[in-house]
Amino acid sequence: MAFVSLYTEKKPQVALDLALQAAERAANRSLVMRGLGLLHAAEAYAMLGRRSDCEHALGEAETCFEQISPVDAAIEMFSPAQYGRLAGSCYLLLNDAKRAESMLENAAQSLQDRPKSHAIVLGNLALARLRQEDLEMATASLHAAIDLVEMTRGGGGLNVVFNAGRELQQWRELPIVRDVQDRLFRLVAA
Repeated sequence: MAFVSLYTEKKPQVALDLALQAAERAANRSLVMRGLGLLHAAEAYAMLGRRSDCEHALGEAETCFEQISPVDAAIEMFSPAQYGRLAGSCYLLLNDAKRAESMLENAAQSLQDRPKSHAIVLGNLALARLRQEDLEMATASLHAAIDLVEMTRGGGGLNVVFNAGRELQQWRELPIVRDVQDRLFRLVAA
């Protein structure tokens, strides 16, 4: 329910309340579930512009993940890349593109076997690089994200690559930007 509120309905306060409830209920049952709840609470805090609360939730989630055991009830839901993926997203939302970039670079390397998540991370990495005006690296990340979206048709990846495409508009006269925009048009046409 927190995911729907956060990503579909764009209601971060509702998502925050639900994610914190999930984290609290999981506290004595699964550090994986508690950590995931805290990660999504951190993203809701970031959407609300509450940096210190976001960073506190990220720190608590990281502590949970450091303490999980192989017999955790939800171990199959854990991926070492989740922290960097969501922390990077948080820092993008908090307008700290440099910090987001370093976290997303690490997450991208760990997600090669999960193409839908990898596409989202690469799209966010492109956004972080765009916001630092590194067009060459941003378009390279965006091309890689589009490759994965073409393969998976994942909705999260589609949203992120089109958000990056919108942010590229100010440089639309440059050939490297036109190439990306042409690919985005072909993606819609397909």
